[in-house]
Formats: sequence, structure tokens, C-alpha cells
Amino acid sequence: MSLASAELAASISTLADAAGAAILEIYARSDPGTREKADRTPVTEADLESERLILAGLRELTPDVPIVAEESVAAGVVPETDDGPFWLVDPLDGTREFLSGNGEFTVNIALVEAGVPVLGVVHLPVQDTSYLGGAGAATVAKGHERRNLGVVQANEAGFRVLVSRSHLDEETERWLADVPVTERISAGSSLKFCRIAEGAADLYPRFGRTMEWDTAAGQAVLLAAGGAVTTPSGTPLRYGKPGFANPSFLAFGATAPQARGDVETGHRGT
Repeated sequence: MSLASAELAASISTLADAAGAAILEIYARSDPGTREKADRTPVTEADLESERLILAGLRELTPDVPIVAEESVAAGVVPETDDGPFWLVDPLDGTREFLSGNGEFTVNIALVEAGVPVLGVVHLPVQDTSYLGGAGAATVAKGHERRNLGVVQANEAGFRVLVSRSHLDEETERWLADVPVTERISAGSSLKFCRIAEGAADLYPRFGRTMEWDTAAGQAVLLAAGGAVTTPSGTPLRYGKPGFANPSFLAFGATAPQARGDVETGHRGT
């Protein structure tokens, strides 16, 4: 029986809100306590405080469910996930965006069951906005009513393509050379999945390195909105892989990209 429920979704959304508020307190400081991890990526006090709050909340909500969290894994704490459900947490996705001050960073929390993210929240602290994925997809912004999300068909002329603001690589550029593109949209963090889920973009190709905690919450939102995330060969992106590293992937809405720039109209199921 799935753990995913409306009540659990509401609880993790509240938890992400609290983590986002803690991040904003540190975001306002002149020195966020930045240091370099072993993999030469930055980490700040905001990453660590957000993760501390999320871990405490998830342990209270689901004490028997393992939690795979980015900073804990970096510190050598890697739980066994086996075949059961587990949480994936990125306490501050887009640390470079956080440090640059552009506001495009998120809190990501996702529940994975049988390799699929079945519940997820992507919270954007600067805008006090959350994207939720589970039994349907929705966004909730401060002072606004809940709005349901759904992907859209790409224009016949081509795709509105999302590219990483901080991590665009040559392999992605080579792949895009064979795809009809009507617009390029730069964005940071897991917001790229959410932009497709709300119909503001069509395609997000990623050939650079990502980890499962980077993508699971965004994928949960996109799947719930009717989109898909696959490898370039069309295999659904799954979770619980050894080392938690992702292969290259394509995230898309109601129109799937095809080899040699052809497109398929209609959603390809996951």
C-alpha cells in the first residue's frame, strides 16, 4: 500500500515552507558560511540548516522510512533503501543561484516508491511558492488560491527548451542542434521541471551530471501534471540506483522529442 496521501503531501509542503524560511534568514546575511565539499561543489549554512529541519520533520512523520539527503550523503551517511519506499531530499537545490543572489533556488522533498517519485514538493523560498506533485499537480503561492497544473502540446514549429543557468554543457548543445527549438529559456534548479508542468515550456534536456535528490521532486510534479522524464533512448528515469547518480535524461510535456529532430505528438507514457 502506498504511503502517498493528501495528508502526507500537506505535511511535507509545510516542512518545505519551514526550511525555506530558514534559508531566507541566511540568504539575507552578507556571509552565508560558504565552504567547499569534497566534490568541489559549494555548501552553505543554509543547506545544512534546511536539511536539519527536514530530516527532523520526516523522521517524525515517517520514522521507518529511510531518508537519502544530499548533505548527509556528502558526510558519509547513506541509508539502505532496499526495495521499500524512501525519501530523497535536496535541502537547497541551486546553491550557485543562492550565492549569486538571483533567487532561483528551491527546497526539494520527494517520496520514492518502486523506483518512481510518487509524491513531491518543490518550494521556491524567494517567491513563497510551492509546486506539488502526487494525486495531480498544483502550485500554491502566498496570497493566491491553489492552481492545478497540466502540460501542453509543443508548437508544431518546435520546442520551448529549458537550459540550465549554471550547468549548460557541450553535449546538451550538440543534442539540441538536431531538435527544432523556438525558444531557449534559462532557469536554475528544479524549477525547470515545474515550468514544463505549468505549460510555460516544453522540454528540458540534461546531459550533465545530476543526482537523484536534484530531480526526484521536480519529476514528481511533472509526472503528476502529465509529463514524462526518460533517458534519451526512452527508458523512464528511475530512482534508487547505486550511488544515486542519474544518467542523461529528457524531461518533457505532452510532446516527446525524437531522434534527428522529429517529434511525436501526444504523451509517451512512463
